[in-house]
Amino acid sequence: MVADASSPELTCYLHEGWAPRIRPAAPQREWMEATPERFAYRCLPLAIANAHGWEIGSPCGFAARWNGGMGVDAVEIVVDPGTPAHRHPVSLFGQGTLTLHVEGLIRTSPGWNIWVSGPPNAAKDGIAPLSGVIETDWSPYSFTMNWRFTRPDHWVRWDEDETFCFFFPIERGTVDRVRPAFRTFAEAPELAAAFKQWSASRDAFHEQIRHAQPTAPSDKWQKLYYRGVAPDGSPGPDDHQSKMRACPFVSSETSRPTTPNTGSTPV
Repeated sequence: MVADASSPELTCYLHEGWAPRIRPAAPQREWMEATPERFAYRCLPLAIANAHGWEIGSPCGFAARWNGGMGVDAVEIVVDPGTPAHRHPVSLFGQGTLTLHVEGLIRTSPGWNIWVSGPPNAAKDGIAPLSGVIETDWSPYSFTMNWRFTRPDHWVRWDEDETFCFFFPIERGTVDRVRPAFRTFAEAPELAAAFKQWSASRDAFHEQIRHAQPTAPSDKWQKLYYRGVAPDGSPGPDDHQSKMRACPFVSSETSRPTTPNTGSTPV
């Protein structure tokens, strides 16, 4: 993997026959696309979270159902025809969980873990992802992605290539080093003044919208945070992000992406 000295490494080692469908996480979500004028994307934190890492597509289409029991036999799985057995999702742990294997051994720079979960802001009816943090800088072990059913007797379906896993690197010990604290606004007068200015401008903007009822989508939201602008109009930090796109994994042999970067994935 090619990286500069300041970039943490993220490498996926492949055993013979492994072909994980890893790609940069897509910023789109079907429910966000379906909102009027796609207004959900005006919430920049949502859009950044959607694309904040890499996702893995399912190697097959399948449906699964949990009968409410706690044994491994309590989950019924029906896989689309033609899928090799080693790529089938399985009921491995019981407790109403569904397990999907990840074909890859992820390694990171010393001191870095990966956070693993389901795709953010992409709820799936009847089942929820189980999140995990894995020390991938030393571990020679692969991992599985697990989902837990939230109610019995409900069929859940994944289409082939639909995202089942989402991950990104995090530096180990960061949370342990943080020393959180409560403070009053009186201790930060400049911050208090900026907050009050923003709050007043926000109220005025909403009042203006109620009376003017603009038709152009861009005139229906204030966009200060989205543009990285302070309440007084001054520019925010130089590294403000209004878009995020992770780099695709590349092959050491070809230096080309190992999976196509389509920019849109069903979730």
